[in-house]
Amino acid sequence: MATDDEFLQVTLPALDLIHNLARRFAPGQADAEDLVQDTYLRAWQAWTAGNRPRRVEPWLATICLNLGRDRLRRASLRSEVAVASLREPAADVDVEAAAIGRMERAQVERALWALSEEQRTAIALMDIVGFTAAEVATITGSPRGTVLARVHRGRKALARLVAEEAMRREP
Repeated sequence: MATDDEFLQVTLPALDLIHNLARRFAPGQADAEDLVQDTYLRAWQAWTAGNRPRRVEPWLATICLNLGRDRLRRASLRSEVAVASLREPAADVDVEAAAIGRMERAQVERALWALSEEQRTAIALMDIVGFTAAEVATITGSPRGTVLARVHRGRKALARLVAEEAMRREP
């Protein structure tokens, strides 16, 4: 039982981080939640087998990243398209602001998915999750310079894609 408590104590603080990362690899909310569960299951299996990391966040991120890539590969082989789920805003939320926020988030999400997997992964790990370039390099198995180049080019492409979509929407 001490192993259970220790695992939870060490890994649960990283849950939000892993959930944010999973949302970048899963087209829908339910898929992201499944990816988080699979990540924690895989981590638990490694933990109980005696594989305990020095730093938990990069370890969990690597597991999530690998599982997310596997899912994307399998989905592309089967040509599956997932539909993103919409959440209803709370009653005390400004509906107009919430709708605009959802539209802007959806616009950025579409632009992120238009990037290459390498750029999307690097941007998600650095800009959304908050890892350093060195940590992202370790997680992805890429040189630090390559990670920095992917983030730089990905950010430029992301800005261009969002601007192009905004121009198309203007009358």
